[in-house]
Amino acid sequence: MKTLKNLFLGVLTICFFTITAKAQTTQPHSDNPWHFGVGAEGGITLSGIASKTELGATGRLQYDVSKNFALTLTSGYYEFLGTNVRAAMGMVPVKLGLKAFVGSGFYFSGEGGVGIETQNFNAIKNLDNGIPMTTKLLGSGGFGYAIKSWDFSLRYESFFGNNKSYYVNDHINTNFSLVGLRVGYTF
Repeated sequence: MKTLKNLFLGVLTICFFTITAKAQTTQPHSDNPWHFGVGAEGGITLSGIASKTELGATGRLQYDVSKNFALTLTSGYYEFLGTNVRAAMGMVPVKLGLKAFVGSGFYFSGEGGVGIETQNFNAIKNLDNGIPMTTKLLGSGGFGYAIKSWDFSLRYESFFGNNKSYYVNDHINTNFSLVGLRVGYTF
């Protein structure tokens, strides 16, 4: 798992230096710098949570700073599906981000913010247990392709925040991560 994270961070670092070294005018630029879009999301969790699948919907407000860079504000709802033993868990993400366009609609993105849990973490079905709801810090990085009104992106997202005071054993960790795909439509 650490190898995958290190590989992903290495690729993002290389991409960042490529973007800053060779910025191009690539994003179709309209007269209005404000855009709003909605998207459907799906993901596979990589570690730290009983659920292996995430489904969600998000809205994204985007402000074009220039033809190459845009600021984003994203929020919505993630549902981490339950398993045969564990209950589902919901989360409301609120993220600020940056998109850097590098060529013909392709871009790299980074986001940071919080995720507000709506159910207890890792609760066993039909029992009121698990780790109480909390707010997690989250960070993500990814890449995508925007064409006309459509936006397709792939991201790696990490969720951080332990409630050690609620643990019987301090070795339990509530941090987790996922790889997600978003298909969005911008108005």
